[in-house]
Order: sequence, then structure tokens, then C-alpha cells
Amino acid sequence: MYRPELLNSLRQYSARTFTSDLIAGFIVGIVALPLAIAFAIASGVGPEAGLFTAIIAGFCISAFGGSSVQIGGPTGAFAVIVYGVVAQFGVAGLATATVMAGILLILLGAFKMGGLVKFIPYTIVTGFTAGIAVTIAAGQIGDFLGMTITRFPEGFTKMPGDFVGKLQTYALNIGQVNLYSFAMAAVSLLVLFVWPRFNKRIPGSLVVILAATAVSVILSRCAGLETDTIGSRYGSVPSALPVPKLPDLRFSTIRTLFPTAVSIAVLAAIESLLSAVVADSMTGAKHNSDTELIGQGIANIASPLFGGIPATGAIARTATNIKNGGRTPVAGIVHAVTLLLILLFLGRFVVYIPMAALAAVLINVAWNMAGFKAVGALVRGQKSDICVLTVTFLITVFIDLTVAIEVGLGFAVFFFIKKMCDLSEVQAKRENLTGGIGVGAAVAGDNENDEKLALPAGAVVYEIDGPLFFGTVRKFEVAVTQAQLAYKVLILRMRNTIYLDAGGVRALEQAMASCAEKGVTIVLSGIHTQPYLLCKKTGILDKLGEQNVCAHIDQALARAKEIINGSC
Repeated sequence: MYRPELLNSLRQYSARTFTSDLIAGFIVGIVALPLAIAFAIASGVGPEAGLFTAIIAGFCISAFGGSSVQIGGPTGAFAVIVYGVVAQFGVAGLATATVMAGILLILLGAFKMGGLVKFIPYTIVTGFTAGIAVTIAAGQIGDFLGMTITRFPEGFTKMPGDFVGKLQTYALNIGQVNLYSFAMAAVSLLVLFVWPRFNKRIPGSLVVILAATAVSVILSRCAGLETDTIGSRYGSVPSALPVPKLPDLRFSTIRTLFPTAVSIAVLAAIESLLSAVVADSMTGAKHNSDTELIGQGIANIASPLFGGIPATGAIARTATNIKNGGRTPVAGIVHAVTLLLILLFLGRFVVYIPMAALAAVLINVAWNMAGFKAVGALVRGQKSDICVLTVTFLITVFIDLTVAIEVGLGFAVFFFIKKMCDLSEVQAKRENLTGGIGVGAAVAGDNENDEKLALPAGAVVYEIDGPLFFGTVRKFEVAVTQAQLAYKVLILRMRNTIYLDAGGVRALEQAMASCAEKGVTIVLSGIHTQPYLLCKKTGILDKLGEQNVCAHIDQALARAKEIINGSC
């Protein structure tokens, strides 16, 4: 039954807890201010969209989600997708895709699909996160250098959305660098890197934005030095929430934007649940994945109605909330209210923020997102992990995030199947069951070396180590073909076979048919529950006969003696 974590938290709520949540929520609201504006601009929309998202989606994620400390809002991971959607379909198309993504998230939560996110390999998450970081940083080069963009690559009339197109645009406008803006951005970035060494409670991004804005205003009036600001780029910023407006939900629009909505929903699910897991490790609590997805869905339906963009759980802001004493969803609601008050009473001052300072903030975010330690650890690991990581990273940067996840999953599945095939063996035991005799290495940890069981003349034992599925069927078929030579009974020992699929069933049927032609009887030994039930459903056990399905190798050997003696 759907039950938001807010209701659970209010059962034993106290004045002391409220005070702690109030302080944490206020601090997180201040921290979220520059990030919301920066992520909106990086996404190709106006700065106010970031504030609307942080307010509306931030409130909904805390009020309707399944985590007690999750803080939601716009994030850097979405900037890449949103920029491409806005470039192709406009802000109206983005609103439609976001609402559709919200509906998909609610469905995922309602059908208890929250646990599926854990099946996305760590290498893929690391690869696309690093790719997003590179793309975000690349998108800020122009503002970091203070470029006046007047020339675009052939076929474009505005900044391209792809990585290569952006680099080409910067190369064409390299002579338009503003040294004053570059100096401001460089100093801002330096402050962002060193500030945590001196003070970890006050966010460096807030310090940089306030200081850079003050310097920009003073030097503009006193020395005539000009740099691009939010006001000069986007005009005035509203000081109130807009009137809700429904997006275009016509069938033709929905069909066109459905793949984009899936991308947004998948990324929102992954990032929000990863953030919730990190929060759990910091607090010792446990979130409800399905409830969290429903809360994320409600947030992504509400956000575009008020002019916002996609939102999800933000790991950095969630960690800030926890470190400052936030323990219930009330802190996240206070964070949203804080941003609303800032919008209402201080929104008009946002226009003075320099774009160079925002570029420095986003490059710092990209640096923190890149995960250099995680990438370094994976690069020193298995070749398969390196391959999946590299492919996911390159496709994220040069093609598309959705394609990167799809291809990365394809590679990961391929390498997993190959690994299972490599680990699976069909071992022949011809003389007796003493360890080491036959073809193939024994499974580590079995009791084979302790077994001294004599095989009757005319019988052979083949032990299947690992799952018998489409990837390992060929080994089985080769082994069975060899086993039919000069033997009357083939014992298939399946104590280490815990999984059987349709390919394995088909291989067993073919083996039975081939053995029947040559007068060879198959006896199964030590079959597990899943293979047993599947064989029973498909009629294999009826064809073999229940007397030829034995629970232990001793019984199988005894049955083999009966068959051999009876045929003499």
C-alpha cells in the first residue's frame, strides 16, 4: 500500500525534531539556490525554470516520496538530456516529455519495480555519470572564457546540442574571449576547489555567486568592466510562481516524445534511488524504493505544469541535509519554502549574477560528478568492466545517454553470459568418482575427493557444473555425444546445476532422443528444484520415468546397475 514517508515521520514528531529540520532545510535551500539556477541554464532554459523546479518538485519529492531525507530538484545529470530535448522539441516538448516520464515513474512504483534499478551494473552508472560530467563541462567553456558566440558550424543557427558541435562552435569563436570574464571564472573555480578546506558548512557555490555578483556590479559601475550576466542573457526573472499550464498531450506528440520520456524516467529512477541508498548509508534508515518512485513521478508531473524541468533526488543536497541535522521529509519541505521566499522577495537580484561564475560552479559540479576514484578502480580491474565503462562513457559523450545505457547493458549481459559459459563445465567420470579423473576441473568446495564410488561396467557419469542454458548447451551436446560410445547408461549428475532454461530443456530432449536410438538410458542425479519443476512441466520426467530421476549419486549408481543387469 502506498504510504509516503512523511506520514510515517509525523507519528513521533517533536518540537526538537522540527527545529533540527528547520535549520537543515533553510541551509539546503540556500545551497540549492545557485545550483538550481546553474542547472537550468546548462539545460538550455531560463534560470527561473530551475527555481520553479526546485520549489515544486522539491516539495513533492519530500511530501510524497519514500525517503526521509531525500532532497529533490534539478540535477546535472538531466542537463544533457534536457538541452537536447529543448533544442529539438522546444520547451513545450520538454514539458510534455517530463509529464509522460512522471507517469512512467508512478507506474514503475505502483508495479513494485523499484528494486530493478539495482540490476543496472555499477560500470554503466560510473560510465554515463563520467560522460555527463564531461558534457556539462564542455557546455560551460564558452561562458568560462566569456566568449561572444557569433559563428556556428554549417547547418546551425544556435549552439549545437552535441559534444562535437559545441567544440566546433568554440573553435570558430576563439577570438571572442573576454579576459575579464575569464579571470572572474578562473578565480571563482579556484575558490570552489579550496573553500572546503577552510569551511565545509557554508557552501562554496553560494560564496562564489555572492562574491562574483558583488564584484561584477562594483566594477561595472566604477570601472566600466562588463561581463555577461543572467539579466543581459535572459532578461528579468519572475518574482512569483507562474499559473499552472497543461502541456500538449495530443497522441501524435506523445508518440513522438515517448522515447525521450523513457530516457527521463530511467535517469530519474536511477539517480533518485542511488541518492536514497547513499542517504540510507549515512543515516542508518531504509527508504521504500517503490514509494520513492511514485513521489518522483508526482514531482515530474507537477514541475512542468509550473514551467519547471525534470527533477530527481540530488545526492549532494541530500548529504548536506543530513549533515546539518535533517531527519524527516519536513526538512525537504522547508528547503522548498525557503526557495519560494527567496524567489518572492529576492528574485529580482538574480539578474546580476555573472554567467562566468555560474560556469565555474557547473565545472566544479562536473569535476565532482566525474568520479575519478571509481573510474580508476574499474580501469585497474577486469577487461570486461573496462570495455563496458569505456563504451558507455564514449556513447554518452558523443551520441546519446539513452543509447549509452542500452548498449552498455547489452555489453554487460554479453560478458556475463560469456563468464557463466566459461565457468560451466560438463565433466566425465569414467573409472570411478575419485577427484581428478576425467575431463574438466572439479568444482572448488565440493566433496568429490572424499568419494570412492565404483561405477558399474557399461555406465558413465557426466557432471554438469553450472547452469544449463543456451550459452552452455553446446558443451553439454558434445559431452553427451562422447558419452554414447560403448555405454549403456548415462548418469547426468546435476547437483551443481541450479538453473535450466528452454535451451537446456531442448538439449535434454535431443540427448534423450539420440540416446534412445543407441539404446542408452539416461539417469538424472541430484536435480535441483527449478530444473526439476521445469522438466516436469515440459514432460521430460515422464519420458525418462520417475525411476530414472534420483536424489543422490548412490541411488543413481544403483539404478544404473539394475538397468545394466536387466539388459544382460
